[in-house]
Amino acid sequence: MSVLGVLGGGAWGTALAQVLASGGHEVRLWVREPEVADAINTLRENPLFLPGRRLSDAIRATGNLGWVAEAAAVLVVTPAQHMRAVVAGLPRNGRPLILCSKGIEAGSLKFLHEVAHEVTDGSPVAVLSGPTFAHEVAAGLPTAVTLAAEEPALAHRLAATIAQPTLRPYVSTDVVGAEVGGAVKNVLAIACGVVEGAGLGQNARAAVIARGFAEMTRFGLARGARAETLSGLSGLGDLVLTCSSTSSRNFSLGVGLGQGQPAEELLADRRTVAEGAHTAPVLAQAAVAVGVDMPVTTAVCQLLEGADVGRVVEALLTRPLREEGF
Repeated sequence: MSVLGVLGGGAWGTALAQVLASGGHEVRLWVREPEVADAINTLRENPLFLPGRRLSDAIRATGNLGWVAEAAAVLVVTPAQHMRAVVAGLPRNGRPLILCSKGIEAGSLKFLHEVAHEVTDGSPVAVLSGPTFAHEVAAGLPTAVTLAAEEPALAHRLAATIAQPTLRPYVSTDVVGAEVGGAVKNVLAIACGVVEGAGLGQNARAAVIARGFAEMTRFGLARGARAETLSGLSGLGDLVLTCSSTSSRNFSLGVGLGQGQPAEELLADRRTVAEGAHTAPVLAQAAVAVGVDMPVTTAVCQLLEGADVGRVVEALLTRPLREEGF
């Protein structure tokens, strides 16, 4: 088996390292926090981000980017807004990158694969996205994901590299679609959490999922995504998962907002990263740039800025009546 690299020692990065190591790969895991790296190497556990899960002896944690970059392929699992800086620090050796973060870069409004192409001078880039809770992946529970790359041969080669009995990648050439689904669903999960926290009921949550998916589709098509990708694992599949469980960090954030807790307090815990909170304002700007109406996304932005839940919900419910559709 090959040597694989993983950039990011949070829950998701550690879970990916674990499932890859369980398939016989040697995994080099880049971790920013020295104490976390030390715990992984000595205690075989990530007590800060994935407590209670014994990690494979085939995982070696390090703070050395160059050592990780020597791997046959590198999975990038850093927070979306930090990805540019981390990837720019990798040696220019042409190793394939598999982007596993979900978001849109603030300021540039670029998707993460566009950022990676900018800072790596042409390294092969793929995107991995889909319905994945880190603790379930680490436990070896069955998981299916989308692995998208513009070159079909690259997508198939990387899928064959990372596939495990409990991790099944479905290949695609729709990189934009895979990115759109992963970014937008995080924002919509916050909205569904607000519904839960405010006690608005299951009917309301179903409505938010359906109309949120319409927003995702409108935006995705405007940015060049394919409809079948948005209705697949990385779009609708991930949306349903993250909009229905407190295991979702974004859903849990929304629950707190729905209960009236301030966003800054809910986001203070460094052990978790609710990417949707960072993506929401960027997504709203990107939607305006392509002329797409995204009222649920706008509502999430307002709530993150401290708007009253009741007033935001009332504004959504009193929008002009219209025909259903995308």
